[in-house]
This record gives sequence, structure tokens and C-alpha cells, in this order.
Amino acid sequence: MVVTGRAALLAALGVLWVGLVQPDWDGVLVWLAVVVAAVTVDVVLAASPRDLTVTRETAASVRLGEPTTSVLTLTNRGRRRLRGRVRDAWPPSAGADQDRHALSLPGGERRRVSTALQPTRRGDRVADRVTVRSLGPLGVGGRQRSLEVPGRLRVLPPFASRRHLPSRLARLREIDGRSATNIRGQGTEFDSLRDYVEGDDVRSIDWRATARRRQVVVRTWRPERDRHVLIVLDTSRTSAGRVGDAPRLDAAMEAALLLAALASRAGDRVDLVALDRRVRARVEGASPATLLSSLVTALAPLEAELVECDWALAVRTVLGRLSHRALVVLLTPLEAAAVEEGLLPVLGQLTRRHQVVVASVADPEVEALRRKRDTVEEVYDAAAAERGALERDRVERLLTRLGADVVDAPPDDLAPRLADRYLALKAAGRL
Repeated sequence: MVVTGRAALLAALGVLWVGLVQPDWDGVLVWLAVVVAAVTVDVVLAASPRDLTVTRETAASVRLGEPTTSVLTLTNRGRRRLRGRVRDAWPPSAGADQDRHALSLPGGERRRVSTALQPTRRGDRVADRVTVRSLGPLGVGGRQRSLEVPGRLRVLPPFASRRHLPSRLARLREIDGRSATNIRGQGTEFDSLRDYVEGDDVRSIDWRATARRRQVVVRTWRPERDRHVLIVLDTSRTSAGRVGDAPRLDAAMEAALLLAALASRAGDRVDLVALDRRVRARVEGASPATLLSSLVTALAPLEAELVECDWALAVRTVLGRLSHRALVVLLTPLEAAAVEEGLLPVLGQLTRRHQVVVASVADPEVEALRRKRDTVEEVYDAAAAERGALERDRVERLLTRLGADVVDAPPDDLAPRLADRYLALKAAGRL
């Protein structure tokens, strides 16, 4: 049973009744009896919510920031018309604009009500119960019941960095077009044959082709394709730190998606593993056509865990997965204590066999603090920020000394900077 605001208003009118008509305790009891009778009549005459069947339809997934809808289908299996309201409850991060709907449903009929959703957080958003409130003809009372109607919406990473993909693909085509050379080296493969011109290295002459064509022919080479790129995503406590309005993990995901899209277009194989103390997600062997969908589906439910990253496990996972030289990208924050105690002792095992890039999300607020020195408080803040920047520079030098390339950039710049480093390595034949 439920009591509405009309019941409270009816009870308040009793003040006038008592004051003007019957100013004694008998008047109070009479008006109280009137209110109770009105509520009882409404409860008895209200249609039973138990006669209502509710089903839900939602999209399987949606990108973060994009709108979608949750549709409830309500079927009245009873004889009475059900008048009242229905609430389609979602967590606040689902971004439900209006989750309460007026309802007037005759017996034997069905209605559909839609709740607009615009999620504000990545991950799985799970619907709460559907609450149906059936009111009587007076609107002062009624019946209420909450129903378990399962619903799950998977909010995928927004992949906002895809706006950088066309320009990087154009640079990739330029690299492929101008990098044909007549000198073979590491990271190159045979491209084509062409006629000899003055100035070509005689070591590039293909004598068999020259004999067949009776004209001097040279070989050209290009950066090798079908290389292996393995992205290792750190989901430990350091990735939970917020930079701006989002955790570092989200910026790292954006960088991973852009790099994966670019590398797959370049003809390379891309795999991903996300881990901390254990492996949280793994994408292996996906075709270029299904790579991005596999990645966003695997990354969507990931949240940073408040544990330290087990870099020994990461190294074992990488070495067990890769048998030939590959590009290994470690997406992890450059936190001095975590890197020195976890990553540095085992990084050499990777750099001896693979090309390693360490990509980290930098906090632009730290740089802003370093520049503000107008007051005493700002000077102390600037000193702390300067000390943090020096620690990051020291860690970067240690990683470079062990043979790793380091990309340290703010959230909006990390994805394009990492893509640029991949293109530079490919143009230099270092993959």
C-alpha cells in the first residue's frame, strides 16, 4: 500500500474542518476516519500490480557519450485499468534523463515506455528494479510493487582519438611510398625490381633478373610488414589516479585503440593483454576486420584494481606469447616507486629480445603548478611539482638506459604521440 501527497493534502484540510465545523477531539477523529476511508477505498479499487508483466529491451552496447534508450513493455493481464506511474531505475552513471512515466493501461492491453539514457561512465551499467505504483480513482492511495527486470548496458570506450587516424594513415602511406630503398637492412623486406639508374648501389643489382631482361635491374626494399605488436595495459592502482575528469586507464585505452587501428592498417598483427596481479583481459589472433570490436568489448568492463602490478607476470606473459622479435608497448604510469620496484628489475628481459615502448599519461596540472609562483602557497606547490617532474625524468632516463623508448604525454596527446612513435620506428626499420 502507498499513500500519495493528496492524502497529506486531505489530512491538512482537516484543520479547516476542525477549526470551523467541529473544534474538538471528535472532529479530529471524524476527519481521520474520512482520510483512512478514502485511502482504503483507493487501495481496494486500484488495479493490482501483480497482474502486470514487464519486459525490457536495451541495446547491447553503446559508446560512452552516445544516447540510447531502455524500452519497457508492460502488459496488463488483469481486468481493471491500471492508472499510476512506473519507474525504470538505472544507476546515475547511466544518465537516465526521465525514469518516471505516467501510465494508464486498460486490462488485456500493453504499453511501451522509453527511458532515454546517455551514459557518463565506461563499463557495464546494470538496471535496478522496475517499480509500478497503481493508484485508485481518488488518487490518495494505491498499491506498489517492485519487479526484477534484468537489464545490462555495456558502455564502450569512446575512441575519441580516432580523429587522429586519417592523418596518421596518410603519413603511413608516405612512409611506404618513399621508404623503398636499394639497401637491405634490419626490419625491411623485398618490395620490387626496377631499372638501374646512375647512383644506385651496385650491391643492390639482381644479377638473375639482369640476365633475363638483358638490362641492369636492382632490388628495392621497404619496411617489413606483418610484424607483431603486443600492447600490455596496466590496470593496477597507479592507473586509477584521475587526470582531469577521467582515470589514467581511460587515456591509456584511447592510446591502445589508436595504435591498434593504425598498426592493423599497416599490415601488422596486434594483440592486447590487460593485467595487474592477474590477467584481466586478453585479445589474441583477431583479424583486422574484427580487431577494434574485439578490443573495445574486452576493454569496456575493465576498472583499475587497487593492487600493485605484477611485472614479473607481465614479462612471463609477453615472453610466452612472442617467439620472434616484436614491438611491445607497455601502457603504465611513470610513478617512480612503482616503476623502480616492479618494472625496472625485469625490463631487461624484454628489451634484449623485443623493441619496447613505455607510454605514460602525464598530468597537465603538475606543469601548471610548476609555473605558478605568485604566493607562498604556490611556491610550495611549485616545489612539490618540480620534485615530481624530476622524479619522472629520472625514471625516464633509467628506462631509456635499459633500451626502452618512452612516451610521456598528457591524456589528449598520448594517443597521437604513441602513434607517431610507432610510425617513426617503422620508418627507421626498427620493428
